[in-house]
Amino acid sequence: MTTADRVVLVTGAARGIGAATVSELLGTGHRVIAIDSCRGADSGLSYPLATREDLAAVAALDPGRVEAVVADVSDPTAMRAAVATGVARFGRLDAVVAAAGVIAGGAPLWETPAEDLQTQWDVNALGVWNTAAATVPVMLDQQDPSGCRFVAVVSAAGSRGLFHLSAYNASKHAALGIIRGLAADLVGTGVTAVAVSPGSTDTAMLAATASIYGLADSSELAESQLIRRVIGPAEMAVTIAFCCSTAGGVLNGSVVAADGGFAG
Repeated sequence: MTTADRVVLVTGAARGIGAATVSELLGTGHRVIAIDSCRGADSGLSYPLATREDLAAVAALDPGRVEAVVADVSDPTAMRAAVATGVARFGRLDAVVAAAGVIAGGAPLWETPAEDLQTQWDVNALGVWNTAAATVPVMLDQQDPSGCRFVAVVSAAGSRGLFHLSAYNASKHAALGIIRGLAADLVGTGVTAVAVSPGSTDTAMLAATASIYGLADSSELAESQLIRRVIGPAEMAVTIAFCCSTAGGVLNGSVVAADGGFAG
């Protein structure tokens, strides 16, 4: 199978790492099901999420090879419907990138509002769970599922404790646990599951993180990376795209630390 035959589903596809991943996949010949909640300013967060216009711009990169669907990863029914829409158009599903994510914080655990924990749990953890539950059966039902991949974008917060981000930590640790459990469940099927842990990447979430820490410039967060610079979303997308490939099958149940040498 060539990359032109492969179909990849990406959540959080309207901007940031998700949008860059769609662009990278299109550039290497894939077809893409691009999913985003497009909640915009109605996010309940300190920063707006992507909009329908953002998702439309991603779809416009190659309308013939992108199926854009508005759906919230925290809603399992919506996710199943979105997957069905994409598969109905392209006829198959070969890889999944669970890139949807949000961040909130700025206080110790005991002062963290319950809604901050719930929002991050719903998107960062249950979002990965719901995406897997909606997509993995589709991949397994294909004639030959070997070569299919499930990739979740996690964070250094999935394996470390970050200051005043306990709820984010909890959600990302859970996402990593979901990947490890999924990889074990997929033994013998040819389908694999892996997590990618980005470093400080130039996205709206990084700007929100800088705001949480009272930093005027989000590039200051790169001081904890050995490369001493912010990573571009397109750079991260190359790593994610490899994890989606048939060659990426050796990365299974593990974390790819694409973090520029995180030393924080």
